[in-house]
Amino acid sequence: MALPTIGDLTSYPALERPDLLGPGVAAALRSWAGADQVAVVEIDPELADTAALNEAYGLSPADSANCVVVSGKRAGEERIAACVVRADTKADVNHVVKALLDTRKASFHPHDRAVEETGMEYGGITPIGLPQEWRLLVDARCVQIPTALIGSGVRRSKLLLPGSAFAELPRVEVVEGLAT
Repeated sequence: MALPTIGDLTSYPALERPDLLGPGVAAALRSWAGADQVAVVEIDPELADTAALNEAYGLSPADSANCVVVSGKRAGEERIAACVVRADTKADVNHVVKALLDTRKASFHPHDRAVEETGMEYGGITPIGLPQEWRLLVDARCVQIPTALIGSGVRRSKLLLPGSAFAELPRVEVVEGLAT
């Protein structure tokens, strides 16, 4: 299988560059059968936010995916989901995610808790290596991205993978209309 590439960014097989991965991401990749489809690219950490990265490297937001963490409560129980959506869309937190979590209200998980609970840096949160008890919701449009760019667990790099690989992640739920 050819290594995924995008723009002029130099890509490496992700497992050959664990220095460019968050520790939990590296561990999850080592145990995932789809890891051979994943590449990593080194970037300027100041450009980790999708809009800045796309502008600096001339990339399309339709080729990038964002992973946002959403939470809500029901009967005193906190319910958390990581939502993967294309960068040119937004997770429909107030309708679709709230209904999937079966909560009265859903909102973005507090920044400091998302970082602490994932063990990933803000701006690098990715669906690979998340806490086992979290749901993983992927917008169906992400699965159609030929080569998707997404966080690597750290701000100084990004993962590249075929969008179809999102559907192969452990515990994934591919959801039509997760994003607007």
